[in-house]
Amino acid sequence: MAKAITLLESTRPDHRLRADEVLNAILPKSGQSFRLGISGVPGVGKSTFIEALGLYLISKGHRVAVLAIDPSSTVSGGSILGDKTRMEFLSVNEKAFIRPTPSSGNLGGVAEKTREAMLVAEAAGHDVVIVETVGVGQSETAVANMTDMFVLLQLPNAGDDLQAIKKGVMELADLVVINKVDLDPDAATRAQVQIMGSLRLFSMHGNPEHAHHDETLWHPKVIRMSALKSEGITEFWDTVNIFKDIQTKHGHLALRRKQQAQAWMWERIEAGLRQNFKANAQVQKLLPELSEAVNQGTMAASVAARRLLDLMK
Repeated sequence: MAKAITLLESTRPDHRLRADEVLNAILPKSGQSFRLGISGVPGVGKSTFIEALGLYLISKGHRVAVLAIDPSSTVSGGSILGDKTRMEFLSVNEKAFIRPTPSSGNLGGVAEKTREAMLVAEAAGHDVVIVETVGVGQSETAVANMTDMFVLLQLPNAGDDLQAIKKGVMELADLVVINKVDLDPDAATRAQVQIMGSLRLFSMHGNPEHAHHDETLWHPKVIRMSALKSEGITEFWDTVNIFKDIQTKHGHLALRRKQQAQAWMWERIEAGLRQNFKANAQVQKLLPELSEAVNQGTMAASVAARRLLDLMK
């Protein structure tokens, strides 16, 4: 699995051809897992939560794959890839597979080839695939576009009412988990009430997939738990199963995956076009001149961009 994912992540042209063959070969054996996206700010306890959940699922007969995305340095380009060290018991379990991956500058909290890695994990027989995002805040929404359920972890003292209703990652969450309840139970209760109020507001005026008047749709919930003490894990998974049943029964899960596949295709098209643009001989010839003009302030950046794009016509 590790070698297959490394091949898929490679940028060498010859590796890309082999990677495409691998993807097409494993595709019929993929898609049978439940894909769970986990996000939250640094320090909320994502890794501890995932280990507690993973061990619980394995005890119930599941096989778990964890794709943990680690931030890459904007200075050196390196990445610590330390999430696995926080899952010391899950990482040595034979029914678990953990793959830390650098974000490599990709926005949205995931890596460029996270979707491909997910297919490898599914084809290898893992029926629950968990994607743990970088954990950078409200703009971290890409994971919602590649998983069946998007879970947002919050701290008991995460902010006031205004913070709870900010647009972005909150309105995409299918389930909000207030972790570390053991630190401050009263604050966790207040946070639960505030977030529940904001989710009701989103259902009335925000995401149509969460419309509160439609009983065939899943309505996002807020639960409390302590991952460190493994309290609330059973309730969490019961809630996930209710979500899965509702989404499957009314065809929303299948539709969501089809939409994600289309989005994935266009994302790869855009990435390919950007790569071809940079490799174009005419662009490479004119780029230094226009870049210097932009630096000197004699040409607007938008004008320079348009001239370069015109070379591709």
